[in-house]
Amino acid sequence: MIVTLTANPSLDRTVALPSPLLRGEVQRAVSVRQESGGKGVNVSRALVASGLETVAVLPGGDSDPVLAGLRDGGVPFAALAIHEPLRTNVALTEPDGVTTKINEPGPVLSEDQQEALIGLLLERSRGASWVVLAGSLPPGVPADFYATVTRRLRSTTDGAAPRIAVDSSGAPLAAALSGDASGMPDLLKPNAEELAELAAAAGFATASTADELEADPEAAAAAAAAVVRSGVGAVLATLGSKGAVLVTADGAWLATHPPVKAVSTVGAGDSSLAGYLLASSQGAAPADCLRQAVAHGAAAASLPGSTVPAVHQTTPDAVTITALRKD
Repeated sequence: MIVTLTANPSLDRTVALPSPLLRGEVQRAVSVRQESGGKGVNVSRALVASGLETVAVLPGGDSDPVLAGLRDGGVPFAALAIHEPLRTNVALTEPDGVTTKINEPGPVLSEDQQEALIGLLLERSRGASWVVLAGSLPPGVPADFYATVTRRLRSTTDGAAPRIAVDSSGAPLAAALSGDASGMPDLLKPNAEELAELAAAAGFATASTADELEADPEAAAAAAAAVVRSGVGAVLATLGSKGAVLVTADGAWLATHPPVKAVSTVGAGDSSLAGYLLASSQGAAPADCLRQAVAHGAAAASLPGSTVPAVHQTTPDAVTITALRKD
């Protein structure tokens, strides 16, 4: 069982354009897709598509379109009832796969609602192998929320705590490295831009931009290794079309996939994390977890909107794994 927490879920609308985006002009869409979203929700959707048991924990009113979409998609969920509507995010995709996203802030969660959401997560996480804490945080929620949740999960499970993965950005992601060991995740899943920020926060001496990390996998591995040395169990860093690197205390690997025709990159990183967790749940070695992560991400990028692939739609045999130096 894999449990996901999405504190700031969304209704994701993806608008496909017939030509490059023209600022200030009127353009007609080719198609519009609408799906329940948010990083944790997307991970659960991808796991359901591959037949893995999961529960998505999130806030939301019973009649909210996000919850309705989960019901229609057969995604098990546990929702903390709130009265405010959940946010809507809009993604504009161009024919070459370039995606522009406009994300709303989401409803405010009070301190009582935050505590109730944590309680719901703790209840649903009993016996889980992984808990995924993913996405942005809504207004009113402190940046160290995921670190707080991580400590609570570990302090209330009598030594049988699930492994914890964090996939966020900005202040919530940085806060994952700012506490003591009890608040550190077992897995972080940054993209190249987030990895550059994390490495700087971890005191990595060589500053690199996202473009530099994508162009140089060994530099990305070294940056991820700095994060691992700070106390994180492992770093799965997605590098767009360049693949991904995985760094643990025991090794570092690069995975690449042959080029695919990108239709939409919305949710591709979430699918990568789902692929990693799917392989991990089957007892795969770290390099093979990375292999499935990249296969899932490539498949997601080739699908419209925020459509998530099932495992049979992925091509892990096409992925090349290369061992890297991490120092």
